[in-house]
Amino acid sequence: MAKDTQYRSLDDAALVQELAEVKDALFKLRFQNATGQLDDVSALKKHRKQVARINTELRAREIAAHEALESTRENA
Repeated sequence: MAKDTQYRSLDDAALVQELAEVKDALFKLRFQNATGQLDDVSALKKHRKQVARINTELRAREIAAHEALESTRENA
């Protein structure tokens, strides 16, 4: 599982793919927790934090792209 610094090196498509995988794993963990089969409940917290890290990186890229677009419009 990657930390936030390793998420920065991924491209957008890989980041979206990683987000889908982590969300799927989180869903499965929640299902296991609901049925009483989950032994390590700390895994829920870890996966939620990963989702937040990925979403934060995606949002930062979105903001950077918007700022770059605005700066090119101001210069033109």
